[in-house]
Amino acid sequence: MKRTHVIAGIVIAGGLTMSGCATGDVPAKDAPKIAQSSGGKLSGEIKIWSWDVAAKALQRMAPAFEKAHPGVKVQVVDIGYDNAYDKITVGLKSGSGLPDVITLEDARIPGYVENFPGGLVDLSGVAGKYKADFDQAKWAAATSGKALFALPWDSAPVGLFYRRDYFKQAGVDPESVVTWDDAVKAGEKVKQVTGKRLFVSDLTTADMFTTLLQQLGQGYFKDGKVAVNSPAAVKALTLLKTLKDKDLLQNEKGWDGRVTATKQGKAATQPTAAWWSGTLTGEMPELSGKFGVIPLPAFDANGVRTSANGGSALAVTSQTKNREAAWAFVQWLLTDKDNQVSMMRTEALFPAYLPALSNPLFDEAQPYFGGQRVNRLFADEVRNIPPVELTGDDAQAQEVLKKAVSGSLLDGDDPKAVLDEAAARIASATKRPLAQ
Repeated sequence: MKRTHVIAGIVIAGGLTMSGCATGDVPAKDAPKIAQSSGGKLSGEIKIWSWDVAAKALQRMAPAFEKAHPGVKVQVVDIGYDNAYDKITVGLKSGSGLPDVITLEDARIPGYVENFPGGLVDLSGVAGKYKADFDQAKWAAATSGKALFALPWDSAPVGLFYRRDYFKQAGVDPESVVTWDDAVKAGEKVKQVTGKRLFVSDLTTADMFTTLLQQLGQGYFKDGKVAVNSPAAVKALTLLKTLKDKDLLQNEKGWDGRVTATKQGKAATQPTAAWWSGTLTGEMPELSGKFGVIPLPAFDANGVRTSANGGSALAVTSQTKNREAAWAFVQWLLTDKDNQVSMMRTEALFPAYLPALSNPLFDEAQPYFGGQRVNRLFADEVRNIPPVELTGDDAQAQEVLKKAVSGSLLDGDDPKAVLDEAAARIASATKRPLAQ
């Protein structure tokens, strides 16, 4: 799902702690576990909270699970995105009111694990055997210490969507865009010929900076230490400043701004996740045939050509009264190739479950993209998404980084200087040491 960035966090009531991190060494305390299934007949009711297309997918799939397990009733409640995390936070804080299973975006997991130890069930005992079958970046996001607190659902590999007509008009071969240096040169040529900037970005946020940072294999923290001024971070922000200085960034506010600018044809490309396909086909059908997709340009000739932007997972809450049935549903939904393919085909939820990606669905030509097999491109890149460290302090760090990024891009401040200042502020606020 596309609502938040993969490293965007959450400020949880009760403050932030540094008790652990998604790829760190400190396990969450007092987490209940699920024993291996008894193999007995499942019965009773389980309730699931979700929203938007995820809720629609759950509602559509639930009857098949009920048919396979006649003694179980599955109730899916669409709680709406706007209030979802308020409700989840209140339930974790009070210790009551939560359903058996909740949908969580990847970036929300570490904060809940750290601030409410024992609030989510440790799934590692029953799910550990599936580790190699999932997008490793998402597996890392759901992990604290040796415990797994959610099972990955949809993935969000990033590529570069481009306007075929603008590239053709400018005489730019999209396959020649292999590195970000290539992209800058292509952007200059496209702008010179067509007047269109390279891509749309909200320069008051740290979203694109974060995507680039993950492409370089890093999050805001490294081994629990503040790393927002690392060489990788400086490299990411310097690229964005180069693009801004060359007038290649179309600055638009928020999600609506990006959609509107794309619809109006203001930019030649958009570096974003696989779910953007659904936005294009759903909101801009009149632009059918005008888009293509290539892998994200690399920082170096042989570098990683993808990142992540979004994605969600399913977690079992410790308040469940039917732990075995709750896990059985999660396992059934997310470790079954046919189920994952069904949700991809109907709700466009791109599977984090790697075995599903071999399905012929991902090799189908897509008319909207000029017959290109766009889903195969993204499926091939999922395995290359760099896992990064997530913590409960990511939200606090991101708020500080908004000022640093906008200062560099809008006010011309030096990338290294603003990131050094941001690192010092984050270290002071979180009581974490600076990475060396």
